[in-house]
Amino acid sequence: SALAMRALGVGRAGVQESVAESLLAVVECNNCFTDGVQVATGCTLGNNSLVYLDLGKTALSLVRRSTWEGVRICVDDEELQGESFPPEASELFDKVVRRRCGTPEDAARLEELWQEAGLRVLALPDSFFDVRPIRVEPIEQAPIFSSKRCAACRELAMETRVASCADGKAYCLRCAGEPFHALIGRGIVQWQKHPQSKE
Repeated sequence: SALAMRALGVGRAGVQESVAESLLAVVECNNCFTDGVQVATGCTLGNNSLVYLDLGKTALSLVRRSTWEGVRICVDDEELQGESFPPEASELFDKVVRRRCGTPEDAARLEELWQEAGLRVLALPDSFFDVRPIRVEPIEQAPIFSSKRCAACRELAMETRVASCADGKAYCLRCAGEPFHALIGRGIVQWQKHPQSKE
């Protein structure tokens, strides 16, 4: 993120940039990389300056909305791991994160190693990363929708997420039994049931 901001000649998005959505970050993965992008750039899901593409790539495009020009940075995770992560960190990652069978001590040690690796990543030369100028197709600014009250649960839902049923009343997608989408660990999936059981 810092490299992308330097290449684009911008700072972290503040209130004015957030309201105007003048700086746009496009990420291609839903892991901790995206958390870093949000913290560093100020472009977040909440201020509609972060766009998520479900491609499974460790990549960031940072774009000025005024010109639709920016930079795309792709990270080669294998090269990065070889450059910054000691074998012990890789082994602990497999044990603690991938297989979820590590001890609290393993997790604590992995956290130490990750912090050290993070500092090494910050010291990598810009040439380590694949940085390319890009131009993107315009992306609409976030429209502001009204809310409608569900006839069943009585909760408010965005009008674009409400179903009209045969009885002429409006229902949220959950109460209408309509499928909706959820972003979970493996990406965006169609979801039929709400993960929270109804009382």
